[in-house]
Amino acid sequence: MARILLGVSGGIAAYKALELTRLATKAGHAVRVIQTEASTRFVGTASFAAITGAPVLTTEWEPDPLLGAFPGDPPPAHAPLSHLQLAETANVFLVAPASANTLAKLAAGQADNLLCAAALACRGPLLLAPAMNDAMYEHPATQANLATLRERGAIVLEPGTGALGSPGEWGIGRLPEPPALLAAIEGALGAPAPGGGEPGTTGDRDDLAGNSNGDRRWSGLKVLVTAGGTREPIDAVRYVGNRSSGRMGFALADEAARRGADVTVVAASVALPRNPAVRYVDVETAAELAAATAAEFGACDLLLMAAAVADYRPAHARADKIKKTEAELELRLERTEDVLSGLAARRRDGQLIVGFAAETGARALDYGREKLGRKRLDAVVVNDIGAPGAGFDSAENEVTIVTAETELHVPRTTKTEIAAVILDAVLSRRSSSTLRV
Repeated sequence: MARILLGVSGGIAAYKALELTRLATKAGHAVRVIQTEASTRFVGTASFAAITGAPVLTTEWEPDPLLGAFPGDPPPAHAPLSHLQLAETANVFLVAPASANTLAKLAAGQADNLLCAAALACRGPLLLAPAMNDAMYEHPATQANLATLRERGAIVLEPGTGALGSPGEWGIGRLPEPPALLAAIEGALGAPAPGGGEPGTTGDRDDLAGNSNGDRRWSGLKVLVTAGGTREPIDAVRYVGNRSSGRMGFALADEAARRGADVTVVAASVALPRNPAVRYVDVETAAELAAATAAEFGACDLLLMAAAVADYRPAHARADKIKKTEAELELRLERTEDVLSGLAARRRDGQLIVGFAAETGARALDYGREKLGRKRLDAVVVNDIGAPGAGFDSAENEVTIVTAETELHVPRTTKTEIAAVILDAVLSRRSSSTLRV
């Protein structure tokens, strides 16, 4: 497991950092916490210390009883400078919440408190989770500071939109929820360090190399995922669509990000929680999905085409609402673009393309094999959506991963587990060059 250094700056969202700390320690990670003085006005140091089992530091002038070590690690033989030792020992450093003031200091390279000094000394992945009033977040100064920090290699987690700290406030600036913050941390463990060092490491960290959180083979890979189901408008109110929830695509994106990949999701009408470590492009129709995917495809190393793209759309969509009458309504449907075949036709050397086939009946696998060859794919993930409790809008699924040489059946399990199996199969075949890459 990892050593997580958590920096907490002043803001009402500091209470979420307590839950993040609980989740991280429950997952087996060792956590140390640095608080700014302002943050202690919202959450006391004793709360973090009780959860982590380690002292909380607020100033560089106070001695650290653990001498910069993390819970479970032996302390060094000497008393090091706390801001240097904590940053050196940590596998990843997250500042959550990151206030506008702290972001401004980090962008300017200031080190006038322990949190900023540790961030300046950090050679590993640095994650920043802004949380503040929407006016402060949208101010050009804050946006310029975030741009500067991104250019220097920091991973900036996008804030959410919703109710803010003061009564009646609504807008962008909410700190992501603790499970999303933990997912971002685990995703960053395989990411390259800002200074170009080893992924997720700042020294002797080979203990990470053997698990999926720090699988360096995914570091630097650009993964493009499509998720959800397209909607083709009939009129201003109605549409032709399907039952895809996007759960499988989002599970794939989360797992790839957790392993350290650079992940983009083209999301078609998906109403699921977002992972701050993943970039999302929202679309609705098949044409929009085709355009967005085509724009991202050239730069990706792996395409996971999990979206359910409409095969047909109304030939003429009304701009207004069709009024109900006694007469019957007839719709003429026309074919949509075959997005996957078009992308496969212009693939470059080294790209891997995995399709998905939602089928029904005894011939589901036959249809998947036919799709594999017809669309010139490297693999197809086939699932029988007619099976009870599997397929669309379910937390579980049962699939078979089909390639030209092999078929791997994955019995009923969660879509999270299936995503891990799919990515393991993809990476195994990519490494052995069984597929075209």
